Amino acid sequence: MMETLLLPFQFAFMQNAFLIALIVAVPCSLLSCFLVLKGWSLMGDAVSHAVLPGIVLAYVAGIPLLIGAFGAGMFCALATGFLKDNSRIKQDTMMGVVFSGMFGFGIVLYTKIESDVHLDHILFGNVLGVGAADLWTAGIISFFVTAILTLKWKDFLLHAFDPAQARAVGLRVNLLHYGLLAILSLTIVATLKASGIILAIALLISPGAIAFLITRTFSRMLWVSVLVTSLSMVTGIYASFFIDSAPAPTIVLVLTIVFIAVFVISQVRARRIANTV
Repeated sequence: MMETLLLPFQFAFMQNAFLIALIVAVPCSLLSCFLVLKGWSLMGDAVSHAVLPGIVLAYVAGIPLLIGAFGAGMFCALATGFLKDNSRIKQDTMMGVVFSGMFGFGIVLYTKIESDVHLDHILFGNVLGVGAADLWTAGIISFFVTAILTLKWKDFLLHAFDPAQARAVGLRVNLLHYGLLAILSLTIVATLKASGIILAIALLISPGAIAFLITRTFSRMLWVSVLVTSLSMVTGIYASFFIDSAPAPTIVLVLTIVFIAVFVISQVRARRIANTV
């Protein structure tokens, strides 16, 4: 019985899968808290879809795919901000137009070139095919993103809640704004191998939403988000081994189940408190 339970840990490809899951869990969960509080869920969705044309163009140009993905993500974020500031259209509508256009452009580009890059791996991830280079790339990006968010979390928090107050106390609001966009793009690049483009948004939204329902302080929200994401990713990969499913969708399913459970518990607790009062 014990040998069966420990079986997934005996394979090198599963060990790498667990390792990259723990690596990307930290930056994704920390960033998720800021995105949820700032109301940037759609921005994470937009940037995650927008990296596809950058990946295809990088392949054609013969440069690292990660550079193309980061460049496309930043272009999408900057284009959305520029168009919003110079039109009457609201930001959520503009993000929908930009990210769908970028994603469609990427699909068209991909169908017009011959490559050995599998689209399914880009869209849905290939966590079981992670190699040493992928681990190093994800590790470096994760360390960089985690260090910035840990050192500057109070500045980003004030900017998320009240940009006017942040400007009044002397913070460089524009730097925080575009810095957060750059961090978002980098984090999506780091998670491409583990979750792919389409499922990366779940890792950027669900952890923060779950932690928000559980906690009352932002510092605790950060810790809870990291813990929930790490456990969910390991559980999803572990379960996928036995039920013979793709790891990335299984991880997202686990996060969704956790969110539903936490939401129901919080609603029941709130009603009990209301009835007591």
